[in-house]
Amino acid sequence: MVLPVKVFEVRNDSGEVLDKLLRFREVEHDDDEGLDLVTEVLEAKSNEGVVSGILTKDFLRERTYKRKVILTPTTEEAPFWFVINEDRKFLVVMAPSVARGVKKMLSNHVASKLADVLDADIREIRITSETLQELHESNPKATNLIWFDNVDIPGVDKLCLSGSGLADTGLYKDYLGHGMIWYVVFTSQQKGYTVGITRNSVITNFSKSTMEEFIQFIREDILKLIQ
Repeated sequence: MVLPVKVFEVRNDSGEVLDKLLRFREVEHDDDEGLDLVTEVLEAKSNEGVVSGILTKDFLRERTYKRKVILTPTTEEAPFWFVINEDRKFLVVMAPSVARGVKKMLSNHVASKLADVLDADIREIRITSETLQELHESNPKATNLIWFDNVDIPGVDKLCLSGSGLADTGLYKDYLGHGMIWYVVFTSQQKGYTVGITRNSVITNFSKSTMEEFIQFIREDILKLIQ
């Protein structure tokens, strides 16, 4: 199962994270449908320094039935984890980063709502192109794919290296001279996970693992890449 998450940094939270999550519940009444639409956190808990939960939000989604538009109650769920690395706190959200024609809780929306709940400053973070470059060059054989953006070649938006092209040092340096590394897919030598990382800290695990194992991998191997 592919597991995509996005990582944010938490600054200036006022503490009592678990208590605030457990108390949080918003209800919006829809008079037309006679329904209460609820936003709340389920399964909030703390375990070995990680506070986790699931942010749920009710929507009314439009569907077409016999040429008529009907509204169907729908609940979206977004699991999240608050983790600490050294003296920094991070929020890991399992939610899509881009909407595809349907109303969904996006990862940035989840981070924004949790910031309101906790009265915290939660920000997007970046992994630099230089860091992804170092990640690849430290063990090129472990890299499966590289995407480059900000390409200065007219008519070309992105470049990609994969397969045998990754072993071509000259071709890699040529691409690097024309753009910045946006996305790297590599295989962790210690855990054996095949993982994709973007500069805006979207992490995707393409290997078989539990969510708990993946979060532990992020704590131990990925957070140290964030500057």
